[in-house]
Amino acid sequence: MTTSPLRIVFAGTPEFAATSLQALLDNQEQNHYELVGVYTQPDRPAGRGHKLVASPVKQLALEHDIAVFQPVNFKSEEDKAALAALNADIMIVAAYGIILPKAVLDTPKLGCLNVHGSILPRWRGAAPIHRALIAGDETTGITIMQMDVGLDTGDMLLKAYCDIKPTDTSASLHDKLATLGGKALVDALEKLKKGELVAEKQDDNLSNYAAKLTKQEGELQWQQAAELIERQVRGLSPWPSAFTQSSEGVMKIHGAELANVESENAAPGEILVVSKEGVIVATGQGSVRITEVQFAGGKRMKIQDALNGKHKAALQIGQHFGLVESLS
Repeated sequence: MTTSPLRIVFAGTPEFAATSLQALLDNQEQNHYELVGVYTQPDRPAGRGHKLVASPVKQLALEHDIAVFQPVNFKSEEDKAALAALNADIMIVAAYGIILPKAVLDTPKLGCLNVHGSILPRWRGAAPIHRALIAGDETTGITIMQMDVGLDTGDMLLKAYCDIKPTDTSASLHDKLATLGGKALVDALEKLKKGELVAEKQDDNLSNYAAKLTKQEGELQWQQAAELIERQVRGLSPWPSAFTQSSEGVMKIHGAELANVESENAAPGEILVVSKEGVIVATGQGSVRITEVQFAGGKRMKIQDALNGKHKAALQIGQHFGLVESLS
């Protein structure tokens, strides 16, 4: 069992990663960790003024006086030497967004561990949370994995499971998995120090690629079944968000649920019922109730507010969403 402090380098960028970093900070004293450096992506321009903004991980590291490194990539010898100089026992990677070359993976004494937002090998890649929702998975979780040169292909060391609720969006599931990821990471490090982690090979035949999301994926195809459309809305909320063409222009859809209204003569995309609870729309099979929308230049609104607003004409019975020709 290790008695000296475990020297840790952390690499991550968004809020998901910051939650894991916070878990390390919360437990470093009692669990004998020493955070010797944090890696995150370079500051990015954001907002109307395009001012450079530090990542959530960088902000948290600076609050705790931890040295921050922001290489564009790890290809230069200077970047590799800077990492080696930290003399880390292990590197923790969570949603870093930069591919690590083998030389970097091999630099820490115990290699690099990844906090991955799915139960591997189900979803490998950049958007496992969204893809699980869109696919209709009932369970997901966190996998702590020993990193190798492949894309999320390394040996699995610890799994923590999480049920997906019918009301979950990518935002709510992200938050649950971020918290679970921090707990799983601390658990894995304690098991590692005690020599209790057992590596498990992944079955490549069970893997799927969770490709990075694009805005174009949000366009709803009303000819699809209601279940697919409802999952698409939840899986893409809040970004890039589902959207459709309406008589008042492009309309984003932030909330939808399955409805029990049927109409044999309705065309996919046709509004069947309008009430303060939602606008019910026909699909290729079944119907969905839209509960929250956003028109161009406006804010997100509950359907009741939208029905009282300037775009209410687009939300009346008999109106059609989507252009069939463009969605085929």
